[in-house]
Amino acid sequence: MNTTETIYPILSGKRALVVGVANEHSIAWGCAQAFRKLGAEVVLTYLNDKALPHVAPLAQEIDAQLLPLDVTIPGQMEALFATLAEQGKLDILVHSIAFAPKADLQGGLLDCSLDGFLQAMDISCHSFVRMAKLAVPLMTEGGSMFAMSYHGAEKVVPNYNVMGPVKAALEACCRYLAYELGHRGIRVHAISPGPLQTRAASGLKDFELLLRDAATRAPVGELVDILDVGNTCAYLASQYARRLTGSTVYVDGGLNIIA
Repeated sequence: MNTTETIYPILSGKRALVVGVANEHSIAWGCAQAFRKLGAEVVLTYLNDKALPHVAPLAQEIDAQLLPLDVTIPGQMEALFATLAEQGKLDILVHSIAFAPKADLQGGLLDCSLDGFLQAMDISCHSFVRMAKLAVPLMTEGGSMFAMSYHGAEKVVPNYNVMGPVKAALEACCRYLAYELGHRGIRVHAISPGPLQTRAASGLKDFELLLRDAATRAPVGELVDILDVGNTCAYLASQYARRLTGSTVYVDGGLNIIA
């Protein structure tokens, strides 16, 4: 099936900004495909010139607008949202970016440097808050916001290290933003996928072992994929989930229920 083909247009007339597509394996790409298949207009961002050749063909595949965004460059996020504001409203925001310096990510939390911790928190967590603030004026008819978390925010996952506390903070931010924005008709969810083979995940020590363990222990007996995550976000962005907000939604084949 062509990814521009609409299955059922429950998101027709909606405009989605999806941040975090690095390649065809990205969770954000699964979200972008799901939104487009259900009728939404999609805007993608790319990190830098190095990433552009990997993202541009994907944007073309779903007829998406493509704009630059590096959340560490002062003013670039504001410029992005200024461009979006000139073009009209926004209905859906997906934040699917995370980063920690390799030495701090692969070392234990006890050995994490202050600079590494702050950088991980800024890019992986606070950038969502900044993004949400800029998105709110564009969500004139309400909307939905999503940030990508992981089970390591709630339980200790060996080798997840500093990203555990960072993702826990991100999930808390989602709850507080849901509370603050509910009266505007804006709903906010943290999405917690099971282990996925993405470029970001490849930086985790022994990640292949984590994947095999997840496939073995999950009640459905297999790993989830990026379209599972995208379809979940598409449902939550639709009218069928109009009174759901503030949740951490697990898309992991039930793995989170296993002790």
